[in-house]
Amino acid sequence: MARETYESLNLAPKPIRPHILAAATIVYGDDYYNGKRETINLSGFVQMNKWPMPGFEHRVDATGRAVFDTELISAPEVGIKGFSYELNDRIQILSNPLLPNTGHVRQISPGKNFPAEFHIQRFGILETSTLRLVHRNVIDIYGVVDAIPPFKKPLTGGYLGVPRGDQPIELVQAPNVVRGTTLPEAWYPSTDDNESIGITPTVFFADSPAACMSMLVDPSMIIQTSTEATLTLQVDGRTVRVELQGSHGLAAGMEILLFGPDKHDEGVGVLAQIARVALVGECAELGGRVMLRASWPKPSGGTLGEGNEDSLSRVRFPAELHFDAEFDLVTPRGVLYSTNPVHLSGELRDLDPAGTDLALSGQGTPLVTTEDVEKARITGLSLVMRESIVGEHAAVNV
Repeated sequence: MARETYESLNLAPKPIRPHILAAATIVYGDDYYNGKRETINLSGFVQMNKWPMPGFEHRVDATGRAVFDTELISAPEVGIKGFSYELNDRIQILSNPLLPNTGHVRQISPGKNFPAEFHIQRFGILETSTLRLVHRNVIDIYGVVDAIPPFKKPLTGGYLGVPRGDQPIELVQAPNVVRGTTLPEAWYPSTDDNESIGITPTVFFADSPAACMSMLVDPSMIIQTSTEATLTLQVDGRTVRVELQGSHGLAAGMEILLFGPDKHDEGVGVLAQIARVALVGECAELGGRVMLRASWPKPSGGTLGEGNEDSLSRVRFPAELHFDAEFDLVTPRGVLYSTNPVHLSGELRDLDPAGTDLALSGQGTPLVTTEDVEKARITGLSLVMRESIVGEHAAVNV
């Protein structure tokens, strides 16, 4: 049997520019052990330069394993973004142009292209409306991939199992999911030239549960939409209604991914996924300010249309939109986790979703602590999509 090298893939000498779903657990302040921590869902647009582009090598090492070089680039439209409950602000993470963000794809078994080791050395910049931070030690990102580009199967999660909580726990990531392995890492204030200042950190990236995790996906269309919602809860036997809102300009609201049949292996029909949710409001019964967010470990999958379309362009509008949505509720007293998905449905008039309503039908879900103590129950949810950005890419600078 002939030994494989990556030359047999006939990769094009051009960058890969995929959509990325990511998460990080962040600890705020200069005390890693006692600071407030939260897991932030992030997404965005990345560019990876690679062999056979000029300046990148392909070789076979001394053990007989083929390997080729890669690099994450830094540019204003490239990076990941999400909304922080603790900061009440947008967070975006970019590559530091002053430091190398280089890596490789290497065979695990000599002479066999896949599965392969993916490694990137990450130096980042973290920006909010008031902060600009950098870190000093490299964050080594590792994973096992089975293709180039290593797209994750639509509507699948990032773990082999379902962890719950923001506390330190063991993690086992799925194939085609990469994670930071050299954590925790401190982030310091930065000059405009991306050089760190002083010896007192502002935040840390924690080792778990979302340890700089990310996966590449290949949607047909990406919808980022400002959203208003009414959440109905049962708290201590009382019915409580909470008004929520989130703006896509703050990386809040909702992000929805649509996958035509050419982007999945489930036959005909268009799949849909709620990739990110950040909707904020006030609930005195749960301690004050709350935020509804999409679960990172449990994907919120769904469908658009009648289910027999052979491409996204064949969807006849208005079209039914359905999701089995997995939610967390962030509160001042800790995060509450849904025990089961809730079904949301509505009608999408066209690919501009402004004015679309999604409403909960069927059973709700208990909201529990990491110790499985029920603190509330979702009994109703109505979401209205407002101003939106729709396109094949989701640049970070919008």
